Amino acid sequence: MTSTSLTPTRADAVIIDYNGVLGRQPTPTMWTRLADLAEWPSGQVASFQDAFWAPREAYDAGELSDLAYWAKVLGHHPGARWLRTLRTADTAMWIRTDDRVLDILRRARATGLPMVLLSNAPHFLSDALDTTDWRRELMTDALYSARLGLCKPHPAAYEHALTATGITDPGRVLFIDDREDNCQAAAELGLRTLHYTGQPTDLAEQLLSTSSVSVRPRGTSR
Repeated sequence: MTSTSLTPTRADAVIIDYNGVLGRQPTPTMWTRLADLAEWPSGQVASFQDAFWAPREAYDAGELSDLAYWAKVLGHHPGARWLRTLRTADTAMWIRTDDRVLDILRRARATGLPMVLLSNAPHFLSDALDTTDWRRELMTDALYSARLGLCKPHPAAYEHALTATGITDPGRVLFIDDREDNCQAAAELGLRTLHYTGQPTDLAEQLLSTSSVSVRPRGTSR
């Protein structure tokens, strides 16, 4: 169930996570393809995912270069061409977005609601997200862990994002994330929180001031 620390009054600004909220999770096919590109033993995608995630926080925090990260995943340094292939495929897994969420954010942004993106993401993915139309259209600012040098749930990440909203009172700002630990850390700093569990109606109820909301993308039929 989605949990929230919101009062009925809409927040004056939003800090929103990317992956798991705006961004869709990679499919099993994508994981298999990346494992194949990494020349991982066939049928051992789970062990590849373990190797992929083990150094990921350091990579997201900007502590590892692309080469150093993939060397830790693979157990050896890939050549320059192989590194580019892995990095491109890795990035492609994370750039798909949920149209239902984007539609709600567009409608909320049209009311003048400031929005700041706060994402744990390595440099290459951060650069890719910054080139998207939705990033330029919706976000007043975007903060990424690799550029900050730290990841959520470090308190300083939220403090940077709060500053980016231009609002000094954290109680007037809504933080949205799909991870409960990230929401808990935000709540401890006084931010209002919405633990997002994949239900766009939860976003609509908090971000749209209309009494009746639809989460279907515009131009679509039932």
